[in-house]
Amino acid sequence: MHPESHGPAIPTALSFDRAPQRVYWEITRACSLACRHCRAEASPRPDEGELSPAEGRALLEQIARFSDPPPKVILTGGDPLERADLFDLIAHARSLGMGVSVSPSATPRLTSEVVFNLANAGVEAISLSLDGATAEHHDALRGVPGCFDRTLVAARAAANARLMVQVNTLACAETLDDLLAIYALVSELHVARWSLFFLVTVGRGTVLQQLDPEMVERLLSWLADLPRDRPPVVTTTEAPQFRRVQLEKRRLVQAPSPRAGFGVRDGNGVMFISNTGEVSPSGFLPVAAGNVRNEDPVTIYRSSSLFTSLRDAQGFGGRCGACSFHAICGGSRARAWAATGDPLGEDPLCPYEPLVAEATAS
Repeated sequence: MHPESHGPAIPTALSFDRAPQRVYWEITRACSLACRHCRAEASPRPDEGELSPAEGRALLEQIARFSDPPPKVILTGGDPLERADLFDLIAHARSLGMGVSVSPSATPRLTSEVVFNLANAGVEAISLSLDGATAEHHDALRGVPGCFDRTLVAARAAANARLMVQVNTLACAETLDDLLAIYALVSELHVARWSLFFLVTVGRGTVLQQLDPEMVERLLSWLADLPRDRPPVVTTTEAPQFRRVQLEKRRLVQAPSPRAGFGVRDGNGVMFISNTGEVSPSGFLPVAAGNVRNEDPVTIYRSSSLFTSLRDAQGFGGRCGACSFHAICGGSRARAWAATGDPLGEDPLCPYEPLVAEATAS
C-alpha cells in the first residue's frame, strides 16, 4: 500500500544526516551502584583510559562544530557526579551554546544541594530512574538500599529548583507488573517526561528477561492511551515502534509536519561517546565507528559506513526494511544487533507484519 493514498498518512521523518539531535557522552564509568541491568557495566573506580579534563573540553568544542545551534549534550555514566570536573564541563558546554542535561545516579552524592547547583549551572534537565513504585522493588534492581528514597528527594528538589526532570523506567518482565503504579508515582511527582527503556540485552542487562513482542505491543498501546493533556509526556527508548502505535491510534488522515522525534534512532539523530572516546550509534549499540582521540566526531557521524548505513532505513533487513513506517520508526538497531550481530537486521521485539497489515488496509 502507498501511505499517501490509503489509511492513516505517515509523516515524513526529519533528516539527521549532518548533525545528531542529541550527543550522549559517558563522562565516566565510575558508579557506586550495582544495577542489574547496567548498560555500562559500571564499576566503583573510573577506567584508566578515561578522557582527561583537557580532552573533555576539546571534545565539547568538536561537538559544537556540528551545527548552529549545536546538538544537545547529555552527560551520563556511570555516575557523572563521580567526575571531579563535572561542573567545569557543564560551564564549558554552556559557553559553547550547548543545551546540557545530566543523568546522575541516586547515590549519597545526589543531595538536594547538588540538584540546586546543577540548576544554577544552567543544566536544562536531569534524568532519574524509577524501576519500581516502592523501595523494595526499585532497590532490588539497583543493588543498593536507599536509591528509591534518594530518587524521590532529588525529584522534589529539582521541582523546587525549577529544573526539568525526566524519569526513566526499565520495561522488562521484572518491572511489567509495577508499571501502572510507577506511572501513578511519576504523575504525583509532576515530572516533565516519563521514558520507558525497553530492555536490550547488553552489558549486565543480559541477566534480565525481555518482554515478548505481543506484550510489547499491548504495553505500547496502553502508553499511547495515557492522557496527553497533562504531564508527564510519555516516550520510549529502544522501542521506536511506539510512533507507529501512536499514529494508528490517532488515525491521521493528513500527514502533519515532521515531529522532532520521528526518525530518531541509534545512529540517526543520536550519537554516543564512551568514557574512553569511542564513538558508537548509542550506548545500547556498542559498536565503535572511531575514537575522538584520533578522529573528528563530526566526520565519524557524517561519513563512517556504520552511521551512514543506519540512516538508510530502506536498507534494513526483514520486516523493518519492508515496513512503510521505517522512516519514522526503523526498529531498535541496538536490539537487532544484540539478537543477530547485525545492526541493520530486523527488530525481534516488534510483532507488526507490514506486508500483511498494509495489504489488508489497502
